[in-house]
Amino acid sequence: MATSVAQSSSTLASLDQKVALAKRCSHEGVVAGAKAAIVASIATAIPTMASVRMLPWARANLNHTAQALIITTVAGAAYFIVADKTVLATARKNSFKHVPNMKP
Repeated sequence: MATSVAQSSSTLASLDQKVALAKRCSHEGVVAGAKAAIVASIATAIPTMASVRMLPWARANLNHTAQALIITTVAGAAYFIVADKTVLATARKNSFKHVPNMKP
């Protein structure tokens, strides 16, 4: 009975450590995704606004809603791509950290 209590407490500690690691990993993904979304918004907004002011076709066909849709689509795509890559890279890095050395 005493060994099962010790095993369950070590299992809970291991589980808490894994949950903390997963939270940190997802937080890093959110931060990296937000930074990428900000950069993508600025990088998209400048040429979109410039083209609406300079090109007659864009002035006639791209109203405010279309301009906002272009900018937010690029920002959303950048957020999810970068956040996903960051979470996967962090998880991969952490999974290799806990693997014991294999001898051939």
